[in-house]
Amino acid sequence: MATKASRTAARAMISPAVLLLLGWMIVPLGMTLYFSFLRYNLITPGDNPFVGWENYNWFITDPSFTDAMFNTLVMVGGVLLITVVGGILFALLLDRPMFGQGLIRIMVIAPFFVMPTVSALVWKNMFMNPVNGVFGRLATSLGFQPIDFFGQIPLASIIFIVSWQWLPFATLILLTALQSLDQEQLEASEMDGARWLSRFWYIMLPHLARAITVVILIQTIFLLSIFAEILVTTNGGPGTATTNLTYLIYVSSLLQFDVGMGSAGGVIAIILANIVAIFLMRMIGKNLDA
Repeated sequence: MATKASRTAARAMISPAVLLLLGWMIVPLGMTLYFSFLRYNLITPGDNPFVGWENYNWFITDPSFTDAMFNTLVMVGGVLLITVVGGILFALLLDRPMFGQGLIRIMVIAPFFVMPTVSALVWKNMFMNPVNGVFGRLATSLGFQPIDFFGQIPLASIIFIVSWQWLPFATLILLTALQSLDQEQLEASEMDGARWLSRFWYIMLPHLARAITVVILIQTIFLLSIFAEILVTTNGGPGTATTNLTYLIYVSSLLQFDVGMGSAGGVIAIILANIVAIFLMRMIGKNLDA
């Protein structure tokens, strides 16, 4: 049983790490809040008057803001749909005994360890290029007109690239959860005459509910800040077709040199991300209590 002295010693030993972590978070956040209330443009660094909520107003009323919010929601929703459904299917497939099962699992999980910039470059130049890409050459050989993925369906192309990278993560979590399922339940239901679809719907899927919630929570937090894939492939275009909130902040801060407006956009993004995180945490809490 821990004594009062041991608890005090434990707090004293862990306090430097906690203080360092708090400083690591609070200092950048404080500077972002500070700059968001200034008219701070890198072109005129000496003139930084206090403007209050003006930057927030300009950022929210920017015509690109509505498109960025819509694109952000579509990207997150599209990637979640593909990765959750695909992850369940891959988990069901990899859970079955097969030749070379270990190697196949490694190959399925491998894309998760590829850097976003590298994966975006590979898909852009080796596969989706309408002239020299694999898909373009395949379409030409079959007598079809090659598709300009980033010109005709840019948002869907980015969703596909991001989904390819996050699908292994969902598969790994769901496969682990599926392997923890009591096989006696499945055998008993099979002996009672239940079809595979019924066993999946009434036994496997409820068992995977918690793992699915965890996948949605973790992926959503990261997917709200998709950036590298957009920068490498489309630069937010054509127009604002693939501009999400993160890329809009980048444009304001580093391309238009408006640090004040970019900081305001960063604060708005933090608020929206926390709202989503709180909602998902409540959802996962109810799921764990069920």
